[in-house]
Amino acid sequence: MLHLTEELKGTTTVGIVCRDGVVLAADKRASFGNIVYARNVTKIHKIDEHLAIAGAGNVGDILNLVRLLRAEAKLYRANVGKPMSVKGLATLLANILNEAKYFPYSAWFLVGGYDNKPRIFSVDMVGGVTEDNYVAAGSGMEFAYSVLDSGYKKELGVKEGIKLAVKAINIATKRDVFSGDGILVVTITKEGYKEVQNSELKTFLRQ
Repeated sequence: MLHLTEELKGTTTVGIVCRDGVVLAADKRASFGNIVYARNVTKIHKIDEHLAIAGAGNVGDILNLVRLLRAEAKLYRANVGKPMSVKGLATLLANILNEAKYFPYSAWFLVGGYDNKPRIFSVDMVGGVTEDNYVAAGSGMEFAYSVLDSGYKKELGVKEGIKLAVKAINIATKRDVFSGDGILVVTITKEGYKEVQNSELKTFLRQ
């Protein structure tokens, strides 16, 4: 298995808490070492109507965990009669990753969603969990953080959050050779999970 720093190449993911929802964004390039092997990779995955994760790392590991988390979220809803909370999903993922720490999943996750309020968690490959107002992961995270640190305000609305997320990913793709080939952005509000259309993203990229 490749070292984690190799597995995390090819990705920049961003999560932002806004006053009325959560914004998750990621580039679409996948690379293996210095080779670009895919240019339209989905790195943000819907888990339930108000829950999603963005993954940086090994594609197979990420998709395996996405399938498991979707199944667990459905079981929780069926057994408890209500959807899993954002913190609950982050804790479940952290426990799975920690149990596998001696044969770890090569992935770093951003867990976002809306239960009684919008929340974002960062979960590392051995189950460390951090909640914050904005987070980034992957090979371009340093460039993304430079934008988030200067541009984030607590009272951002979702539209302003989309603009900031797009700017952060766009800067990362210009400076990090392992990130690129477009941007995927989703929002999670009281109304649920929604993917931002490319036509709208082009407007934000021109600003």
